[in-house]
Amino acid sequence: MRNTHTELLNFRNHLETKIDWAPHLNIITGPNGSGKTSLIDAIHYLCMSRSFVSNTDMYVVNQDESYFMIKGHFEGQIRSEFDVSCSYSRGDGKKIFVNDSPLERLSDLIGMVPVVTLTPDDKKLTLEGPAERRSYIDSFISQISPGYLRDLIEYRRVRKQRNALLQEYRGPASVLEAYLEPWNVQLVEAGSRIVAKRFAVLENLKEYLAEDYAMISGMDLSTNLEYQTFCTPGADPKEIETAYYKELEKVQAKEIEREITTVGPHRDEVVFFLDDFELRRFGSQGQHRLFALSLKLAQLHYYSDELDDLPILMLDDVFGDLDLTKTEILLTALQQHKGQIFITSANPVPFKDYVTFNGKENRFYKVENGKVEEVEA
Repeated sequence: MRNTHTELLNFRNHLETKIDWAPHLNIITGPNGSGKTSLIDAIHYLCMSRSFVSNTDMYVVNQDESYFMIKGHFEGQIRSEFDVSCSYSRGDGKKIFVNDSPLERLSDLIGMVPVVTLTPDDKKLTLEGPAERRSYIDSFISQISPGYLRDLIEYRRVRKQRNALLQEYRGPASVLEAYLEPWNVQLVEAGSRIVAKRFAVLENLKEYLAEDYAMISGMDLSTNLEYQTFCTPGADPKEIETAYYKELEKVQAKEIEREITTVGPHRDEVVFFLDDFELRRFGSQGQHRLFALSLKLAQLHYYSDELDDLPILMLDDVFGDLDLTKTEILLTALQQHKGQIFITSANPVPFKDYVTFNGKENRFYKVENGKVEEVEA
């Protein structure tokens, strides 16, 4: 999949920007605050319906305006070509259009243009709590499995309703248990499919992760990950359902007392290891950075093998943390990837030593104060 053209209107400091992209490698340089990240964040909006920088759409609007608009033209194998646009106004909220037709649900956009994003914040994946890793795995799988995304949405809806019942009911416990039963059935069915899919994907991811960590680190350290949930996970949702019902029965009194759902995939954890040592507890800063980078490269290669259309890859200011040897290794690996790539960099990186910028397959851009110019590297 490729984004051939992007337009930004009132998007942070890009008041009106139109840009044509190269089909392979796009290098975007400029000082901090110039608008480099905003260019690829706009593409992320068109792929995922949200920013990878900000948690709130209103902070993306230029401070002197009341709305923003992004448009992009995409070309691929499954859909030969199509347009996506995203608008947000402080009064009407966010809207997504595909070929000028509005999407009923923002989630319908997910997976239409698969994207992998690498940022300095990726270290949170290995350094912070389980919620970071659950969010990453959910985003990872949702882009390649519409059924998984539907199960996530259904599970969250059911859990919210079940929690409301636990919190608001004030009658006999025996009656509450009867009221909970239909919600338990829905919770278990959707939750078990989520656990089974997470297990299957994470098992396959292990091999990709090992290969990419060895490549980028140059070290003879083994990688591994362990999926922890309420039962011994496996690929059979029916077996997981049986264990799920048993766990719900076991914690029923506790849940009624605490007024919250305590068992399910919303409590899952993924633990990363280097040579059998838990990375979060014992890894150095350098190991955390390389592991997170390897994890995103593993996602890229997983997608490339699974999907008919190659994903878009975006690297935001990643090279500042790499020495020259690892810079060369990463750029060489990226050159071998046939999909479209976007790289932003505030610091000088010897891109021209590894990449041929011909204005066709690869292009070099400079950004300053929200203005973009294609230049010779």
